[in-house]
Amino acid sequence: MTYLMINAPKKIDYQSSIKLMGKAAREASLALSSISSVKKNQALLEIAKSLDKHRQTILSANLLDMELARSNKLETTLLDRLELNNTRIDTMIEGLKQVTELPDPIGETSDLETRPNGLRVGKMRVPIGVVGIIYESRPNVTIDSAALCLKSGNACILRGGSESIQTNRAMGMCIKNGLAETGLPSSVIQVINEIDRAIVGELITMSDYIDVIIPRGGKSLIERLIQDSRIPMIKHLEGNCHVFIDKDADHQKAINIALNSKTHRYGVCNAMETLLIAQSIAPKILPKLAMKFSEKGVELRGCNQSKKIVGNLILATESDWFEEYLGPTLAIKLVLDVDEAIEHINKYGSKHTDSIVSENISTTQKFMMEVDSSSVMTNTSTRFADGFEYGLGAEIGISTDKIHARGPVGLLGLTTEKWIVFGDGHVRQ
Repeated sequence: MTYLMINAPKKIDYQSSIKLMGKAAREASLALSSISSVKKNQALLEIAKSLDKHRQTILSANLLDMELARSNKLETTLLDRLELNNTRIDTMIEGLKQVTELPDPIGETSDLETRPNGLRVGKMRVPIGVVGIIYESRPNVTIDSAALCLKSGNACILRGGSESIQTNRAMGMCIKNGLAETGLPSSVIQVINEIDRAIVGELITMSDYIDVIIPRGGKSLIERLIQDSRIPMIKHLEGNCHVFIDKDADHQKAINIALNSKTHRYGVCNAMETLLIAQSIAPKILPKLAMKFSEKGVELRGCNQSKKIVGNLILATESDWFEEYLGPTLAIKLVLDVDEAIEHINKYGSKHTDSIVSENISTTQKFMMEVDSSSVMTNTSTRFADGFEYGLGAEIGISTDKIHARGPVGLLGLTTEKWIVFGDGHVRQ
């Protein structure tokens, strides 16, 4: 009997290749500790120049990703996150420049005090070390992450989603160009160019080389990483954001803020998903809001009380109060007062961003103090919960954790502190 031998496709050893990247990143992180702020800023500016010079290459690569994403019927909200244009590239370039203008936190000392025995004890701000970033759809994360990691003295390994692979490769080239122009090793910022899901599994278990994982993506990705990662994470799972219109709200402000919070962009984590309205003003303001949202094509799901005011609302269920729609759907609930609004937000919210519209200072202070979210706002749109808008230059993500960072994670969120002690021949008796 004769057997036909067929060679199996060569299996890529991702474990070894990712381990080599991790080892190189660890070595680069140690080298970064002695690199000046001037040189880090020069590298960021060179990356910005390369993005500008190669913007057509980036846009062409992004077009390939968009065509494939559409053929694979990627959701509209994800397509919006994936798509680049000249304006979005300009925003990335501006973000790089803003990061160069931020004070370098590395080496800052604080809390220095002299102990009774003469020792001077304090803290020094230092990089975390090596940051692994796993993200989906948003190619701008590649540049934002590179900028913040480099400025904060961290090496990083970036793994974007398969849907943005061509765009990330193009931007990875620009990052390499910027590092090379400044004489920095390419291992300072490494962009993974392969799309196999096995890579993520290796990355999140490589605790010898990676100090923290930052995931940015859908709920299924975050849940997987929470379950499987052996490395600490800075994360947020969902963005179920609220706007509460208080009885003392300016109605025009409230309408503008609610519309902007929901319809400025749908597929983002800081978009409003539930609108809370004080019962006493609902008969006046809810019909106006419903008409405005209807003009924008937003589907409204309301509680029993709100349906009595606007009859064509879809009756909301309990699950709607938990939902992050990431699309043109909004849940509406009438509440008695600020106490009930706070109770609702703390029960159903995701601890991301919540805003109150009110002209009553006591009410707004109560809301600000008692809502347990990473960003709490007064008289403004939830869409401002963003590192760029907060003056961080860029953000690497928004954390709803309480340790180690909370809210938009900028430079300080990518650092930690170590104790420093100054003596003069002291020995302990």
